[in-house]
Amino acid sequence: MEATISADYVIVGAGSAGCVLANRLSARPGQRVVLLEAGHDDRPLRKPSQFMSNLNIHIPAGWAKLNGDPAVNWNYQSLPEPGVGGRIIQVPRGKVLGGSSSINGLVYVRGFPSDYDTWRQLGCTGWGWSDLLPIFMGMEDAAFGDPSLRGRGGPIKVTKVEDYLSTIDDMIQATREAGFPETDDYNGSAQEGVTYCQQNSATGVRLSAARAYLHPVASRKNLRVETGALVTRVIIENGRATGVEFTRNGEIVRVNANAEVILCGGSINSPVLLERSGIGDGQRLQDLGIPVAADRREVGENLQDHYLMAVSARLKDGTPSVNGTAAGWPLVKSIARYLLSRKGLLASSSCTINGFVRSRPDVDIPDIQLMGAAATVDRYATAANSAIMLDEFPGLTLGGWVLRPESRGSCHASAAAPSAAPAIQFNYLSTPADVIDAVNLLRVIHKVLRQPSLASLMESENLPAWDAPDDFETLAAMCRDIGGSGDHPVGTCRMG
Repeated sequence: MEATISADYVIVGAGSAGCVLANRLSARPGQRVVLLEAGHDDRPLRKPSQFMSNLNIHIPAGWAKLNGDPAVNWNYQSLPEPGVGGRIIQVPRGKVLGGSSSINGLVYVRGFPSDYDTWRQLGCTGWGWSDLLPIFMGMEDAAFGDPSLRGRGGPIKVTKVEDYLSTIDDMIQATREAGFPETDDYNGSAQEGVTYCQQNSATGVRLSAARAYLHPVASRKNLRVETGALVTRVIIENGRATGVEFTRNGEIVRVNANAEVILCGGSINSPVLLERSGIGDGQRLQDLGIPVAADRREVGENLQDHYLMAVSARLKDGTPSVNGTAAGWPLVKSIARYLLSRKGLLASSSCTINGFVRSRPDVDIPDIQLMGAAATVDRYATAANSAIMLDEFPGLTLGGWVLRPESRGSCHASAAAPSAAPAIQFNYLSTPADVIDAVNLLRVIHKVLRQPSLASLMESENLPAWDAPDDFETLAAMCRDIGGSGDHPVGTCRMG
């Protein structure tokens, strides 16, 4: 391979943003675009050495096998988190074409209009709801919902979960019994309420950013995609980013950018690359032995994430559950059905119900996102394997997160070497308000589980067991014990 490549635009990271930008920028024939991805091609036949990993990308239920899979996942970890008992939290990030859109749970959710309007009020011009709605509509193809709010004919097919067990109907009924509304479309005009999940898939196959935006234009003469390309630094000359260097198989390659260098490594990899390129807090960079190109103290700061908490329950024997269909003869039948029709268990996303509710009546808009599935995870078996393993007994899980946490953390380079893992600190539950909100969320989850439609099906709540007094300190301790990342890190290269 040549030691120097010339382009107008060089995009670092072929994830959710990088694939879209590669598509849009290369639409002009005169612009040369180079897209660099540290991972490999996501198509099974293009990368036989990771055939099963890539196959799991495209089968919706395969997301569970991608948890911890080093072939497609960076498998980052946080530093010990003080607010949750010093636990180390797993931080999965996609390392493959499509990035995290190739390994996530496929749940398709927009934010609330007021969230985007708040961004605009904070200085992010062009990011208000009226600015983004046409973009949301242009990207999606949803054959349901209000046509003034939901797009038709876009590259991302959005479907509702259609194949589900009767236990899911019972879970939705329980949310009604608990006093929460139902909605037909949580991405439409009535976002408050709980309903069946929406997912980004078409004919039973995941629609990642790579499949929707990159592969259809891969034959363009002016678009060059390099996989297995680990970018080590942005080249800064006379105060301007003029290109990047990447390594592959021990070879160093330079890409010159005549127009722009665009970082699309996400909230974990982008700030770390900036720091290794000399852009960040000057003192921090000097301590790492990195020459300072630009002293920017906010790089890597302002990290935010949803703190996911979930309660699982063991159901009575014979109650319909995914656990009973994920092994043995039932699994064989599920595989056969998927191969013949692209339907059934294997065509389902990570959860089957989703919605937004209020933790208490005096909240102006929903402050909690609820999710559920007729399945439970064997946590001990999962901890010993890279993939998520299900319990052998029937079960269900109901969980969620507080939508707008106050806690802020950071993500920084831990060393100058490109191979060094980032230093990630979320600082979950580090403010009193976040602890109060987490306790309120836990009470909401248990309120739903105690309703007649579910209580009649349940044998026991098995993690965590609700056998302690319903007092604040007890529940706060439980919140610190059971939560993890919602896999939504944002903010380290903040806008506005």
